[in-house]
Amino acid sequence: MAKYNLPSGTVPRDVIHHDRYDMWRYAPLLPVMDSSHIISLGEGWTPLLSLRKTADKLGFRRLLLKEEGLNPTGSFKARGISMAVSKAVELGISSFSIPTAGNAGSALAAYCAAAACNAHIYMPEATPDVFRIDCQVMGATVTSVKGSIRDAGLAMAADNADGHWWDITTLKEPFRLEGKKTMGYEIAEQMGWSLPDVIIYPTGGGTGLIGMWKAFEEMKQMGWIDHIPTRMVAVQTEGCNPVVRAYREGLDHCVLYENPAETMANGLRVPKAFGDKLIMKTLHESGGTALDVTEEEMKRVIYDFGRTEGIFLSPEGAAVVSAFGKMVSSGDIRPQDTVVLINTGSPYKYVENLM
Repeated sequence: MAKYNLPSGTVPRDVIHHDRYDMWRYAPLLPVMDSSHIISLGEGWTPLLSLRKTADKLGFRRLLLKEEGLNPTGSFKARGISMAVSKAVELGISSFSIPTAGNAGSALAAYCAAAACNAHIYMPEATPDVFRIDCQVMGATVTSVKGSIRDAGLAMAADNADGHWWDITTLKEPFRLEGKKTMGYEIAEQMGWSLPDVIIYPTGGGTGLIGMWKAFEEMKQMGWIDHIPTRMVAVQTEGCNPVVRAYREGLDHCVLYENPAETMANGLRVPKAFGDKLIMKTLHESGGTALDVTEEEMKRVIYDFGRTEGIFLSPEGAAVVSAFGKMVSSGDIRPQDTVVLINTGSPYKYVENLM
């Protein structure tokens, strides 16, 4: 994980590039040294929407949705991939490889096209066709693999045994995390430099969860916030829930989830995250928790939430809203809490799954 030599004491917030309305407004706190190397398609600075109808119904003071589906290529993966490709370009790298459940592959294909680089993408056969088409349109080489994203990663590793491609698998390099952490900076800035009591996040590889917590720690060190009140909550599906199992058993790591079930939420079908110890560390340090939801619960929430708020959630976002409902019912979240829900992607790439 990248560390910065932040000066002791207060760092003025005017280091932010207020004339930029993307994640690069925080460029002084990011690893790309020369702005000419930035490969940007407009990622970041996504809206933080107030869910007034849902909040009023439940008696909540403040309920917010971070809408990451409005990023380039339709997901929050654009943040991490933009950062990783930009830094790689700065380091003279031009060939990349990645295993993906869909959205990360779409992002890598797009940013490699923008940077005139090569992308080699490995995805499970069960991945919706739209992701494969998306990658091919951008000129990437796509390999379909039987099994889960873990199997895709193993196949990619075998083809890249000599390291001729830069492997940007989640948390196997430090820069994707730096892009994802900008969600944390944005949430704080959009909330007037305060933090929510709870953030609920759909957790596959977990980079966003870890990245937001890193951002909060950096902001505290710089004096931008006084304290970190936020409990981080990881959400998975019942058919693939290694983080939930580890949390329930009090472990500091995850055990490989054998034979993960197919799910409409492709991004959550991760049998074991590479950064599992960092995920568990974040949950424990924040006083957070982990819980799972069913396929039927996700589908029901997509329709109920759409009719209520006018927002079409991705399946991962629906998992988050479903988990929020469970935590309200159990009393783990109280009406006076400020809660941020993360919708990580656009629903339109998942239409095949919903059909």
